[in-house]
Amino acid sequence: MPEFDLVVRNAQATTASDSFLCDIAVRGGRIVQLGLDLAPGAREIDAAGRAVTPGGVDAHCHLDQPMEGPARMADDFATGTRSAACGGTTTVIPFAAQMKGQSLRAAVEDYHRRAEGKAHVDYAFHLIVSDPTPKVLKEELPALIREGYTSFKIYMTYDDLKLDDGQILDVLDVAREHGAMAMVHAENADCIEWLTKRLEASGRTAPRYHAHARPMLVEREATHRAIALSQLVDVPILVVHVSGKEAVEQIRWARGLGLKVFAETCPQYLFLTAEDLGTDDSYGGARCVCSPPPRDRANQEVIWDGLADGLFTVFSSDHAPFNFDDPAGKKPGGEEVPFQHIPNGIPGLETRMALLWSEGVLAGRITPQKFVELTATNPAKAYGLHPRKGTIAVGADADLVIWDERETVIRNAMLHHAVDYTPYEGMRLAAWPGMTLARGEVVWDGSRFSGKAGAGRFLPCGAPSLLPKKRG
Repeated sequence: MPEFDLVVRNAQATTASDSFLCDIAVRGGRIVQLGLDLAPGAREIDAAGRAVTPGGVDAHCHLDQPMEGPARMADDFATGTRSAACGGTTTVIPFAAQMKGQSLRAAVEDYHRRAEGKAHVDYAFHLIVSDPTPKVLKEELPALIREGYTSFKIYMTYDDLKLDDGQILDVLDVAREHGAMAMVHAENADCIEWLTKRLEASGRTAPRYHAHARPMLVEREATHRAIALSQLVDVPILVVHVSGKEAVEQIRWARGLGLKVFAETCPQYLFLTAEDLGTDDSYGGARCVCSPPPRDRANQEVIWDGLADGLFTVFSSDHAPFNFDDPAGKKPGGEEVPFQHIPNGIPGLETRMALLWSEGVLAGRITPQKFVELTATNPAKAYGLHPRKGTIAVGADADLVIWDERETVIRNAMLHHAVDYTPYEGMRLAAWPGMTLARGEVVWDGSRFSGKAGAGRFLPCGAPSLLPKKRG
């Protein structure tokens, strides 16, 4: 009788710290042995010396998130996690979003209903706190943190989500007291509103003006203020989807003071620019409307530098899936609308890993170890899932990606999300996931998806291991 359920042989296993040739033995969905010439498995896969990395942890994505009508996300947990698996991501962490006036616990219960029986890969939840009432702050949020929802997002913009500074301080205080990770969307809402009104008054409403309403100083000011608020409360924060030089400089300044400020960035800030938002007479740029908006090529280099030198802790997709040609998507009510009414966000769950492996690792911008750190290990640590997720080690879940170094041209037709476009259409990459294993089961073989809806499990999160130990 075989000693193992599965053996992946001749793997160039890569972790956040090492790369080594080995066989990987799996039993019961977990890695139980690493070594050479291991005993046979009931199933065997020959990696043939190819790079094998931990399955990706996409710690910032939006799936079937409740929206104000008519907007509706194109991906639910079934299509979103299918897309994730085919792109080498085996754990996703989307958002249970509280609507103003809603109980935070009710938002979590609703999100579980949306996920139940649909996910192909494992998942956890962040919280979005948009209405920090005394009951939420004193009862619901502390209880949910204890139950495994150990991270939450705070918005400084969007009327239906934003908190004022006093509310942010209250929420950060709960994070400090209960050992949670606070994520911050840092853009100055008042500046955006003021600029938007002036642009609209002058008739400048095409998608390209989305970037004019959200210049880098809007992100810079809010990033500085978020850092100051976290310093006042004495709690770490993670600034999400950092887009360019000015916010980067604020984070470097904070780090120079010894403050615990973590940062995340996304593919759109490496591969898109403001030019992708189109021209005055083009609505096609609505496809790339996201916040913060893409900047310019010089800022792309700033973001690459931050990935290489450790400024960024996490590399996420910020997958926010809206169809372009859809009255519930980028054309609300079926109309081409002024930029401020275009749903914000772009798809990216399936392309995140391949973009960074091809254009980061294979192009010599980052090491394979840095890739693993950014796409798997650090997100698992930041949100309390490590070492079960995010590494190749005995005891970890057997979530693995075997890489094929072959030219791939990205076409939306080849992707597995439910979105009618990809912003990376036509990009030529030097690699693509050749196989994805989720807890030892092949869910993507390089050409065919074979996952099962409902096989993905909900994962309660532990204490974020990037944070200091809880006081007391």
